[in-house]
Amino acid sequence: MNQSDAPEQTPSRSYPSRPAFRLRRLGAVLATVVVVGAAVVGCGAGAGAAQEPAPTSDGPAAAVEPGVLNASDVNAWLDEMLPAALEANDIAGATVAVVNDGGTVTTRGYGHVDTGGEGTEPVPVDPERHLFRIGSVSKLATATAAMQLVQDGKVDLDADIAAYLDFAIPRNFDEPITLRHLLTHTAGFEERIAGLIGKEGTRADLRDALVTDPPEQIYRPGTVPAYSNYGNSLAGYIVERVSGIPFEEYVDRNVFDRLGMTSSSFAQPLPADLAGRVSNGYDNASSPAGYFEIVGTPPAGSMTASAPDMARFMLAHLGEPVGDTPILDEPTLDLMHQPALDATTLGTLAGAPRMTLGFFDESRNGHRIIGHGGDTLYFHTHLQIYPDEGAGLFISLNSTGTSSLANHKLRQNLTKAFADRYFPAVPGAAANNVPATELAAPTTDASGTAERAAMAAGTYESSRAIESNFLTVIGLSGRTTVSVRDDGRLLLEPRPMADTAAVYEEIEPWVWREVGGQETIAMRAVDGRVEVIGFDSAFALVPVETARSTYLAIPVIVGSVVILLLTVLAWPIGAIGRRLRRRAPRDRAGRTARILSRVAVGCALLAVGGWVGSLVLIMSLEDLSTVSMRSVQVAQLIGLLGVIPAAVRLVDDLRRRVGWSRTAGSALVLLALAGTGWFAVEFMLLSPNISY
Repeated sequence: MNQSDAPEQTPSRSYPSRPAFRLRRLGAVLATVVVVGAAVVGCGAGAGAAQEPAPTSDGPAAAVEPGVLNASDVNAWLDEMLPAALEANDIAGATVAVVNDGGTVTTRGYGHVDTGGEGTEPVPVDPERHLFRIGSVSKLATATAAMQLVQDGKVDLDADIAAYLDFAIPRNFDEPITLRHLLTHTAGFEERIAGLIGKEGTRADLRDALVTDPPEQIYRPGTVPAYSNYGNSLAGYIVERVSGIPFEEYVDRNVFDRLGMTSSSFAQPLPADLAGRVSNGYDNASSPAGYFEIVGTPPAGSMTASAPDMARFMLAHLGEPVGDTPILDEPTLDLMHQPALDATTLGTLAGAPRMTLGFFDESRNGHRIIGHGGDTLYFHTHLQIYPDEGAGLFISLNSTGTSSLANHKLRQNLTKAFADRYFPAVPGAAANNVPATELAAPTTDASGTAERAAMAAGTYESSRAIESNFLTVIGLSGRTTVSVRDDGRLLLEPRPMADTAAVYEEIEPWVWREVGGQETIAMRAVDGRVEVIGFDSAFALVPVETARSTYLAIPVIVGSVVILLLTVLAWPIGAIGRRLRRRAPRDRAGRTARILSRVAVGCALLAVGGWVGSLVLIMSLEDLSTVSMRSVQVAQLIGLLGVIPAAVRLVDDLRRRVGWSRTAGSALVLLALAGTGWFAVEFMLLSPNISY
């Protein structure tokens, strides 16, 4: 739930947008008047820089002698890096597991699972005993369970999932939705936030969560990577339906029990024998402990596990004999770990990193790396395995710390530093496990590159979007602008899921690589315009419509609100001024229009404030009542209808020649009400659909 999750931005990898639950912090939306909090998976833009676990370059690592991946070296490396990183980022605790060569190299704990207080002593992290919530890394267990049914011939990877469900899901395209689409986040669903995480005592019902206000399908299946907790949860429900037993019970029997993962569970609340061992979750190390989070769609992120159990899970996916029976046979493991979609549906997007059946492609230094990240409100996790080298790394943090973005950077830099230390670049290879000879130089087709670069110029937003309701407004944050430099390279500001810009050069038609780095993006164009940019296995960028451009929408709404606020301030000031100067009260002509326009001004401002509060609460994963949301919409509608009396007032002022100042004021009020009204209509704030 790419937040794993903000949400689970960005998100997955564990993106603050994502991501995810990656919906942790989505940033400022309406400048000084509308603030949107963080994402969750998934996906957020918290300020602050992470304390990097180790000095590491984002560029191709030089071919050097790798470190010795044994307990002594790994423990020394982790002990040097993590304590300082946790302190710098105000994170309470962390648990880590590293595997290699068929066994567990080490499990380590840092900081505290309970920071103490009120007469209690702090409790240090014991990796062998304590459990952490792993957010969207849970999706790997869900995908594993689904692939067991594929292996057994009970589910067809490419059949329409309608054959396995007992309810219909909304569809806007004729193509079937398949399990392959669900496991690669290409079923085309928009994002959903309501019910993502509830407080302790909330009841999670998988079927009910899936059939209640399902998300719209906004992309053609198999064509656009768009991270979806809903899609993964559908895969979990298929496991439940086909097996005939509850999802949590199926995973217990067929994954955890078979691997000897005795300290792992999807159950909410946890079984009695595990409940006393789970770490507290914190906003930061200085804050009180948070509540036990109830994930509304358990397959997408409710798993709780210990570091040793996650080591066993990694080893099983590396094909090592763990437990009595392999969870998947070798051909199915290989199928699960390979890119699951090709150019048949993705087109030229296939040149970017692609999803396997559950894992993200996170390759580095010419080594194939697959992984997944996860975020809840409090816990932040990442897992990576090296299928060709037989190694793996798992880390989970029990606090967000200084910011979601800083937390994401900490984990990202740790995984990169691990790769650079133990799996540096090998001669003849480069990023994404592609031979260096194929990526060493950009394309020589200068004219073609210039033409393709020109098509890409513009503003983009995440494909992990909401289009069917008022939360379209969150698309105003986290956007990326693509511009063409004089040398024909592309400048992305900021680059996706980051707070810094990056320059990319074309290395083959429609495929671009970061200059001095290893990240690759790919584009797909239609009718002379780029329609999507793939930048991470389950995330893409799509163009922003002109009407929703940041450069238009933000000035309109901010300017309108400023005018309305000044208007409200001017009312008492004007009244006091007239009284001090002993001027006669305004005549009664046009009084009705003045009163109605004033009511509209007040309602428009109340609506803006209401949306600010609503968005902040929603991004904090708090549920809003229908009454409160409809009340805000009523105020918004009155503000919009106020355009009529405001226009009447302006015409009356012009007809009666009341003076330039009053006429200008009336004109500005009309424009401001029209501006807030246009914004409300364009971003669906008045939509009858308030499901989110």
